[in-house]
Amino acid sequence: MKKLTVVRFTFIYLLLSGFILPGAALAQDTKTAEINAAIRKEENENSRIMHTLHILTDLYGPRLTGSPNHVNAAKWVARELGQWGFENTTLEPWEFGHPGWVGERATGLMLKPVQDTLTFEVVAWTPSTKGVITSDAVNIVLPDRPTQEELTAYLVSVKDQVNGQIVLVGKAAIVPVTLETQPGRIADDVMKKRFDPANTTPGGGFGNGRGTGSGQAAKPDALTAAQIREQMDKFLVDNNVLLRINDAAMDHGMVRAFNNRTFDITKVVPTVILRNEDYGRITRLLADKTQVRLEFDIRSRIVPDGVTSYNVVGEIPGTDKKDEVIMLGGHLDSWHSATGATDNAIGCATMMEAARILKAIGVKPRRTIRVACWSGEEEGLLGSQAYVKRHFGSAESPGPDFGKLDAYFNIDTGTGRARGMGIFGPPEGATVLRDAIAPFADLGVVGAISSKSRGLGGSDHTSFNHSGLPGVDVAQDPIEYFTTTWHTNLDTYERVIEADVKSSAIVIAGAVYVLAMRDDMLPRFKAADMPPPPATPTPTPSPTPKP
Repeated sequence: MKKLTVVRFTFIYLLLSGFILPGAALAQDTKTAEINAAIRKEENENSRIMHTLHILTDLYGPRLTGSPNHVNAAKWVARELGQWGFENTTLEPWEFGHPGWVGERATGLMLKPVQDTLTFEVVAWTPSTKGVITSDAVNIVLPDRPTQEELTAYLVSVKDQVNGQIVLVGKAAIVPVTLETQPGRIADDVMKKRFDPANTTPGGGFGNGRGTGSGQAAKPDALTAAQIREQMDKFLVDNNVLLRINDAAMDHGMVRAFNNRTFDITKVVPTVILRNEDYGRITRLLADKTQVRLEFDIRSRIVPDGVTSYNVVGEIPGTDKKDEVIMLGGHLDSWHSATGATDNAIGCATMMEAARILKAIGVKPRRTIRVACWSGEEEGLLGSQAYVKRHFGSAESPGPDFGKLDAYFNIDTGTGRARGMGIFGPPEGATVLRDAIAPFADLGVVGAISSKSRGLGGSDHTSFNHSGLPGVDVAQDPIEYFTTTWHTNLDTYERVIEADVKSSAIVIAGAVYVLAMRDDMLPRFKAADMPPPPATPTPTPSPTPKP
């Protein structure tokens, strides 16, 4: 009797496996195809992405971490998600530890030998000038990679020249004229090679491969850049320098201005980054023994409440697997030289839009879909690191929700359309993603690959990778990003290509939908296979390096 029962159940199992389950899979594929079509239709006919970008840039930009603009932008995002029907929308605080800073007014003029207006940006967390200041310009050029003795001797020699003056620090950079522009689109065959999981040759994968070496041989006893910077800051303060001017060292009037690394305005003098064209002109005049007289009026203020910053989150609650979470996000904070459109308001707008699409077409996800807009990314991925630590922990010290995050999707490389995805985890996870985005090949997306790197840097997905969680980096066409808009005074609404960002929102919505509806979570590293975290410590707050 027992043997007969086993045979009967085996027959029933084979019957179900042979006929019912393929039918269920076919129905599921049909359903996914219908959802993908609805995703495209919703975005093409009812998109909100450019309106979101407009509000974040034109109304609330720039959004420096710790500034009122950032807080107001975060509040708007929470309200907007709520109006779209998202739940649990909130501003989640984390401790930045530094006061905020706001630049309110900045003018600079050349008075002699001719009158002209100067183009520059103020370095964040540097003080205001004491009203309108006017003085002759002085140019000092430090010895190359000095020892302590060489630096001290040089500073003593120029002490009397700089006292109470406006000082240009360093030679004018010689920026070559651009003869050949880099292509904005990456060819399909190149992208397919990068996202071919079988490609193990150097240069394979989805990183941009930017080197960091200086190419200079080590000099015995030379001071480090940090040591020189600290001593120079103190020297300028001690000698009552009215204003420090640095060369932007970029072409076409572009300027990148970061922050005083101490975040303490008492340790530096007012500091600006002057466009290379103006800097070169002034230093050439000075070298020709021509008097150059300058006038500046810099007004900024400290924001004490900025010591606490905020991440924004909002959810589409799941159903039968609601405790498991798919996250998608970008960083809301920006630098202060422009309105932060491509870095990274468009990342937040794209991820908000991808989730909005799913909500608008009536998707009832099995897993919870959570949108996050981070702060503190530009100072070192600080907001996302705080969030991961609080909510998930790490592979070495997991929190209660460590095993409940299915994946975190991140986008942060400008306006270019999504071309591929890289995920921290075993190759099987990349296979799931590759299949999920395959229906969108006509939009230029080519595939997905896996990574074992737990290194921090680049963008917020690495905060998840660093903890051993599956972060997904969305690779994009590099249109004008590293060459023009990344952290510069040209990072504005006008630099965004509407068709590209709509395409990205469609692709990401499709991938999120598949992950939210699967029976199983993405394959991830088992404890025994988890790559170790890097031996280097967590970076201190500094401008975020890009890959």
